[in-house]
Amino acid sequence: MQQHNEVELSALGMAIATVVTIAEILKNNGLAVEKKITTSTVDIREETGGRPVQKAKIEILLGKSEKFDELMAAAEEEAINNEEQS
Repeated sequence: MQQHNEVELSALGMAIATVVTIAEILKNNGLAVEKKITTSTVDIREETGGRPVQKAKIEILLGKSEKFDELMAAAEEEAINNEEQS
């Protein structure tokens, strides 16, 4: 998100919980704001010649929070201070 103003996280099936957790961590730490959430199902063939199976899909669009740059600068400064103390 340092290079772009927004990022899109997406996942299928069992990975959805992981993507939601990542989005919540970014939001709760004040780094991101939720812009859009889209859910759908996609047909995927799990085996060659097998019939299609429907999988849940989620797409989460996050934007930089107003405090993003300030928080990243503070984190970078803290990392430098920790390096100097080592």
